[in-house]
Amino acid sequence: MPAARSATPRGATAAARRVEALRASIRDADYRYYVLDAPDVSDAEYDAWMRELAELEAAHPELASSDSPTQRVGGAPSDAFESVTHRLPMLSLNNAFSDPEVEAFDRRVRDALGIEIVRYACEPKFDGLAISLVYEGGHLAVGATRGDGTTGENVTANLRTIGAIPLALPDGAPPRLEVRGEVVMLKRDFERLNAAQAARNEKTFANPRNAAAGSLRQLDPKVTASRRLTFLAYGIGEVEWGRMSPPATHSALMDWLVSLRFPVTRERSLAAGLAGIVGYYRRLGERRSSLPFEIDGVVYKVDDLAQQHALGFVSRAPRFAIAHKFPAEELPTEVLGIDVQVGRTGAITPVARLKPVFVGGVTVTNATLHNEDEVRRKDVRVGDTVIVRRAGDVIPEVVRVLVERRPEGARPFAMPSSCPECGSAVVRLEGEAIARCTGGLICPAQRRASLLHFAGRRAMDIEGLGEKLVDQLVDGGVVRTPADLYTLGVAKLAALERMADRSAGNVVAAIEKSKSTTLQRFVFALGIRHVGEATARDLARHFGGLDALMEADQPALLEVRDVGPVLAESVARFFAESHNREVIERLRAAGIRWPEHPPAPSSAGGPLAGLTLVLTGTLPTLARDEAKAMIEAAGGKAAGSVSAKTDYVVAGADAGSKLAKARGLGIPVLDEDALKDLIAGKGAR
Repeated sequence: MPAARSATPRGATAAARRVEALRASIRDADYRYYVLDAPDVSDAEYDAWMRELAELEAAHPELASSDSPTQRVGGAPSDAFESVTHRLPMLSLNNAFSDPEVEAFDRRVRDALGIEIVRYACEPKFDGLAISLVYEGGHLAVGATRGDGTTGENVTANLRTIGAIPLALPDGAPPRLEVRGEVVMLKRDFERLNAAQAARNEKTFANPRNAAAGSLRQLDPKVTASRRLTFLAYGIGEVEWGRMSPPATHSALMDWLVSLRFPVTRERSLAAGLAGIVGYYRRLGERRSSLPFEIDGVVYKVDDLAQQHALGFVSRAPRFAIAHKFPAEELPTEVLGIDVQVGRTGAITPVARLKPVFVGGVTVTNATLHNEDEVRRKDVRVGDTVIVRRAGDVIPEVVRVLVERRPEGARPFAMPSSCPECGSAVVRLEGEAIARCTGGLICPAQRRASLLHFAGRRAMDIEGLGEKLVDQLVDGGVVRTPADLYTLGVAKLAALERMADRSAGNVVAAIEKSKSTTLQRFVFALGIRHVGEATARDLARHFGGLDALMEADQPALLEVRDVGPVLAESVARFFAESHNREVIERLRAAGIRWPEHPPAPSSAGGPLAGLTLVLTGTLPTLARDEAKAMIEAAGGKAAGSVSAKTDYVVAGADAGSKLAKARGLGIPVLDEDALKDLIAGKGAR
């Protein structure tokens, strides 16, 4: 596509060249947008080109042409569908991008009508695909896309699959009725569609509008039916009223369409004068993110239909209506650099540093690139021109790269090998998309999360050390690692905001109490990735002491029950980091202690070795923990849920869904006595 520039050249010859360049760019964009369903230009950039072209043609009338994009509404229909000629052209709306432009529109309408206050019908500007529905004798006869405004595509078969579109109208409908509206894809359905596309390793859609357009223009109506499209009516075209009296206002017309069972947005409203319509724009803009569908602005229409008729049309748009666009949500900008951020859990996220661009009402200078694979997939490089949008109107992200604008020397991204916050190694475990910092105990970015986990009830159980207190300790530089907690005194804590002597004393006492713990709790408190409570228990039981665990290599770790290669690598890496060992030694020096014992004897030859059992219901004499301990001591695994891999289900009184699932899968069911017999070697395996 020829690149469109932002500045207008001087002189007639330069103007002529600029006009031709703009026309070529717009025609190419129209083809990609309407025919190929593969747009590569943002709406804001397209609108800027169209406005510049209109201004140039107005300033240089000799350059005007009947085939200029300014004289057209949209793109040409696809050859894949039968053409439909609209009896009344489906015109587009002029756009306003600022309050002064809206004020000028209102002034023109008031002056033309000779009245002081105009009553307007206000409604969202849907971001979908405009269509026409023609009903003959109360039945849907033809459904077509807008196309170029005069000729569209016959997509009747696909439109019939959309449940929101009536196939037949109630008695009393006009003999011929053309209803116009927008086919859209709701946000929730868009998310579901993209998730399904990704699961099948198929191309995902950039936005709901593209998804709706691509879905409606499928050659197979079954595909369209599977895409969960909807329809919202916003007006009428040609109508044969017969003996009916047409409504007098647009708002009454919409109410009438509702009576015919057409879906009409609930977000429509009436407003008086300029203050009224601008107020509607502000209110809807504030609620935009919560709407079930995407919108890119609002539409104002003179409500009185007689006044609409008096105002009439210009060549491609009505004089009685205008679209007030929201600030652009997708805009091009330049990638100045690619940095990485460290999250609360150590996740390393590449972030594009951008040339500032105003998107969705805010100035965006950074945009997430999610992970290393995503950077590679989108092929984002330093120096690239990219399209940026605010995902969910909140988080800026890079949508795509404009490869045709890539400069020579654009630099690919390389994930750093060490954490920019603490210098610890950055690793990416097999099967994971996210690289992570290994400095959990010392990394400033992970400080809050690691401290809260360390003090948690199932870890060191330090009562009173909650989020607010941790925030104060971290923000004030009082605590940097878990070991610093054990240096806190009453005076230091009492000096914090909203911390009285008594509260400080309680926290200090809880910290002191936590020094007496178990090896299982301590290992869990360290926050080693993939190590939960059960794994911490198995590690403590297997090795018996912390030193043996810290010195274990991956082959030794793989001997622990349920420890696989990924978990073994994670544990070994954690204890290989010198900074983690330093913090652990400081914790031991602070007085944290636990009972240690020789490594537990291998249960590999136990009577339940290799077997997985699930407990459910209440056993006659054994508590749940007792039964679990008996199973594990005999070499078995006590799982929490029933699956095809379960060997036995041990059921007591009031057993529920687990028992039913076991019977459905044909898994043997034992009572308490049968479990004891099995452990004693009396039961059949």
